[in-house]
Amino acid sequence: MTRFPPEPNGYLHIGHAKAMFIDFGLAKERNGHCYLRFDDTNPEAEKKEYIDHIQEIVKWMGWEPYKVTYTSDYFQDLYEHAVELIRKGLAYVDHQTAEQIKEYREKKMDSPWRDRPIEESLKLFEDMRRGLIAEGAATLRMKQDMQNDNKNMSDLIAYRIKFTPHPHAGDKWCIYPSYDYAHCMVDSLENITHSLCTLEFDIRRPSYYWLLVALGLYQPYVWEYSRLNISHTMMSKRKD
Repeated sequence: MTRFPPEPNGYLHIGHAKAMFIDFGLAKERNGHCYLRFDDTNPEAEKKEYIDHIQEIVKWMGWEPYKVTYTSDYFQDLYEHAVELIRKGLAYVDHQTAEQIKEYREKKMDSPWRDRPIEESLKLFEDMRRGLIAEGAATLRMKQDMQNDNKNMSDLIAYRIKFTPHPHAGDKWCIYPSYDYAHCMVDSLENITHSLCTLEFDIRRPSYYWLLVALGLYQPYVWEYSRLNISHTMMSKRKD
């Protein structure tokens, strides 16, 4: 079981063609299945136009998804697991700004709110869910390892507040999970056997498994492959 997990925040590029070949191709070669999963955790950047485009291109490339799913299909599960994480003392509501979080990570310093009482974080997280806290005034962070040299273990953000309607989930939620929180968990919930990604995600592997171990969830096998590179060709939304 594999998955092709594009974020519907733009049009596909040639790098996605390689990802499709590996995600769908490996599953086909081994008589398995591949999900088309829309990684739709950021409602500010995502549009139905991109969702429709991606499905059209996957079909045009000759691939047949096992199922079409959305990370937002699992928002309730993700929320309940976040509450469980708080109850275990492994997540906390934080009030640092993005600039402060960056500074504290560089200095390997704990947030002033890292050790707040569990009941306090539970109440504040519920206030976040109900829309009672202003956008940007609080986040839910995973209590990982601020002393780790890998910054992807520096208490990553699990949830942030966004008062933005979602193109698939509508206006039910005003808190949205981060990629680092949602990706591994949805892989687990969909019983993915091989979570395939490009090499720049290698440093996220410790965080991927940290969360699944913390919640006692099934752990897929993560396998990284090289990025596609072609001279004089746009290969990514982020890198040229």
